[in-house]
Formats: sequence, C-alpha cells, structure tokens
Amino acid sequence: MRLLSRDELEPLATGAWILGAGGGGNPYLALLNLQRLYEQGTRVALLDPAELADDDPVAIVASVGAPLVGRERLSDPHFAARPMLALQSHLDCRFRAVMSVEIGGTNALQPLMVAAVTGLPVVDADSMGRAFPEASMMSFAIAGLPALPLAMADIRDTEVIIPRAADPQWMSRIARKVLGEIGAVSATCRAPRTGAEIKQHGILHSTSRALRIGRTVHEARHRHGDPVAALVEAERGRVLFGGKVQDIERRTTDSFLRGSSRLLGLDGDRGAMLTLEFQNEFAAAWRDGAVVATTPDIICVLDSESGEAIGTEMIRYGQRVSVIVLPAPDFFLTPQGLAATGPRAFGYDFDYRTPRN
Repeated sequence: MRLLSRDELEPLATGAWILGAGGGGNPYLALLNLQRLYEQGTRVALLDPAELADDDPVAIVASVGAPLVGRERLSDPHFAARPMLALQSHLDCRFRAVMSVEIGGTNALQPLMVAAVTGLPVVDADSMGRAFPEASMMSFAIAGLPALPLAMADIRDTEVIIPRAADPQWMSRIARKVLGEIGAVSATCRAPRTGAEIKQHGILHSTSRALRIGRTVHEARHRHGDPVAALVEAERGRVLFGGKVQDIERRTTDSFLRGSSRLLGLDGDRGAMLTLEFQNEFAAAWRDGAVVATTPDIICVLDSESGEAIGTEMIRYGQRVSVIVLPAPDFFLTPQGLAATGPRAFGYDFDYRTPRN
C-alpha cells in the first residue's frame, strides 16, 4: 500500500478519461474535488490487490447515468460515499477497502473521493479495465458472481437499495428505471466482492495503467512531442483515423447517451470517412462503410494536438481529432467476455473483429 501524491492525480484523470472510450464521464470535476481535499491535508492510499485477504470485503463504487447529465450534476465526495455507507449499514459489515466498477472516466476517481472522506484505501483494480454502459458487462457478472445488493443515492437525499433480482440484466433494468426517476445520474455501491474474488476475476492494476497512460501523454506534451503517437507506442495501440468532425447526432434514452459521429479524413486519411457509433462509450467504427474496430477494444477519440480524450457528450463539429484503438483486457476476449461485451451485445449483427496493425 502506498499513498498517492497530489502530482499523480492529474495524470490519473487524464489516463482514466482515455480509458473511458468516450464514456464514463469527464473526470475533471472529481479531480478538482480531490485536489481541494489534498490541499486540506487528505491523502488516499492505493492498495495492491495481492495484499487483500481472501475474505476481505471490498465496496464497489461508481457514478452511473448519462454522461451529458453528469456534466450538470457536479461531483461531490460526501455524496459519492453515501451509498457505500448505506450498504455497509444494510449488510452490517465493515468494508476493508473501496474499488471502482470501471477505470474509465470519472469512475476511476469515484473510489478516491469515497476513500478521502472515509479513510479506506483504494484497491488497484476494477471490473472493466475501461468503461462499459451496463452492469452485466462487469467481469464479476460475466464470471457469474451475484451483483446484488445494490445501493443508489441521489442529490435529493434519496437512497434506494435493491436487495434481489433474477440476474444481472434484471438488476440493470430495474436500476435504470430508478435512475430515470431520480434524474439520470446516481452514486452507487454494488455488492461487496471478497479479496479472493477480486484476485481471481478483477482487472488487476488498472489504476496503475491509467496513471501510466496519463504520464505518457503529459511527458510527451512537456517535451513538445506527439502525445497520440507516444500513447499508441507505449500501450501497443494503433491509430485508426485522423480527421475533422463533420457531423454529430446524440440523444438520451433509458439513461444512455446514444448516437453517432462522422469524421472527414485529413492528411494521410484525406478522402476517407470514419463513422463512429456509441452507447455512452464508442462501440464500433466504420471506414468508408467497412467495420474497422469494435468493442471490447477501447476506441478513443483524442484531440490531435494535446492527446486529451474527447467524450461522446463533448465531441462537436469542427474538432480535429485522432481516433485510436487500445487493446481490451484479455478477460473480455474470451468467449464469455465477447458474448457480454462484443458488438452483438450492443445490438450489431456482426462479430468482434481482430485488430489489424
């Protein structure tokens, strides 16, 4: 276990925003909250999952809902901790640590905010290795572990606990209905996972990966290099397209942000067109009508100069962007993983395409 320094917070946020694959919510407001807490003397400890005892209970926390709404309802550490405290009381237990559902976007910083106000350490792991839109896409759900109970809290002092559901899909459906009633965004805490379950089924050291990605981008900026190229080389990714946003269409349905964007190619991609479709996160890409990238690979839209991620709720006409693909965690490339997170899980009538470098 080690303390995260204040200087690590911004690279962590940068890397988490990239791993969000366009979703997960911009971590900027959570970053400001954490920087303020650090200025007040708070420190957050990062715990290696190997140090967990097999029976240690770990709270799995997240902010859920439509990213566009999340930009209007600002992050707050005490609000982030409420569902964890409610679930701890409901289960009459004491959590050993907290962990993120997903390392992508603002949820990478959600457990840090909870840790800052509760004193618990943050486990260096998550259940997605990126951001995904549904609870059934968690590694624990794919492994068949129960996802309940689930605690939810909103800004109106409402707390909801779902103690039972038939399966993760039903839990997600019920939670989405609750989410719609309380304003399309909520802080949550999911069924605690044991240390043994995390070590066997979690995506380990994903917080460290986000921090490494952020440092790569920041160091490239500092030396006036190309942060996109540096990131692709360091993380074994590939550049998919470079161009300018020509068109964007999005809508919020069932607390998801859905839509598509078309990019016109520039430089080496001049004359070509890339179409991206998303459900909170970018799910698939077509170059001139041919599928060239799909979930669960991590499709990222980055500002071509700064390497900063651009979320599905923030992409706009005229932006000059680079689209890259980072490899998905191996867990999601298994038959069970692809069944839950591949393109067919998003309603597409085609299978996962193996990347071509």
